[in-house]
Amino acid sequence: MSSPAARSPFVAIACGGTGGHLFPGLAVAEQLQKRGCTLALLISPKDVDQEAVKSARGMEIFTLPAVALQNRNYFSFGRSFWQSWRASSRFFKQRRPDAVLAMGGFTSAPPILTAKDFGAKTFLHESNTIPGRANRFLARFVDEAFVGFAEAGARLKARKVTTTGTPVRPQFSVDQNLVGRDAVAPKLKECRTALGLDPNRPVILVMGGSQGASGLNDMVLSALPALGERAAAWQWLHLAGTSDFEKVKQVYAARGLHAVVKPFLAEMDLALGAATVSVSRAGASSLAEIAALRLPSLLVPYPTAADNHQLTNALAFEKTGAAQLLEQKNSAPGKVAMALRELIEDLAVRGKIQAALAQWHAPKAAEQIAEIILAAIAQPAKAARSKVKKCSCGHAHGSAKHAH
Repeated sequence: MSSPAARSPFVAIACGGTGGHLFPGLAVAEQLQKRGCTLALLISPKDVDQEAVKSARGMEIFTLPAVALQNRNYFSFGRSFWQSWRASSRFFKQRRPDAVLAMGGFTSAPPILTAKDFGAKTFLHESNTIPGRANRFLARFVDEAFVGFAEAGARLKARKVTTTGTPVRPQFSVDQNLVGRDAVAPKLKECRTALGLDPNRPVILVMGGSQGASGLNDMVLSALPALGERAAAWQWLHLAGTSDFEKVKQVYAARGLHAVVKPFLAEMDLALGAATVSVSRAGASSLAEIAALRLPSLLVPYPTAADNHQLTNALAFEKTGAAQLLEQKNSAPGKVAMALRELIEDLAVRGKIQAALAQWHAPKAAEQIAEIILAAIAQPAKAARSKVKKCSCGHAHGSAKHAH
């Protein structure tokens, strides 16, 4: 009698809220999918989530009614938490998960807590040096926590912590046999052409994260006069966010600069692949992508990030020579202009940064997380088989229930 075909493992990944949670979650999802798993992505109703998951193929998308805790919105946060918990429970009743992975943020807690009721293996990933509130809360409940920075592990009260680095999607890949920006060069002209940029002129990428960054936008725009003719010699790829999009576009146009301005770009591999340098916030996912593509960057941490974690992230890169750091409160136009001139025009400075970035790239992070999750799913089956033993009577049995 033939045994029924084994069911493919079903894994849910709670990764909504920001691109910093979603894109690493997608990277892990793709690796699990390659290994035969069925995937569901649990996301928030935010536009950035809904837009980004359009690239996910063959995965179920489930939107949770979750909202972030901010500006003392305790009532709406509590209500959305309860609604998300109930929605997760209904979803898991229809599709019982073998494992649930939370990537941090406000979509994480309800699915993890619900998953425990269904006997699923539970995991979280923390990308930042200082764990967020959701992950600090969840750490005591999960079977294992993964961290991007080793120092984050000491701040999580988890039973097991593994330093994996932060996953990046396969398109953020370089030739490991080449050094620095040479590893990206074969695609550089292709990326610039795809974005409507001159393939032979330097490109400054300005990116404030998936939610935009008005402070970063204003900082760069105010530095344009101080750059003088250099600003016209260079090209600008500016991801301004939806609220500042028109304003930023008009400033570049008024100065006659060659600039491609977009509110948001899902194909960040094109943006980073086209850039000579970037001006960026210091979210962990952005840093992982910068490291993967060896992109010299001026990091300007978001000053009101929770626990100032972006500054801590940026300091880790700066201390190892992998980036330049400029705090927003100190970002006078002259300082910004000087930093950009050095990064664009000094090949030696760029080369040192590119070499230092290699240590921050964890090319196997997504694969490592996927393998650990699959091994944990397989454990109960192995344990059950190990209980079935043969004794001298020749019968296979569970020893506790067999009587001679």
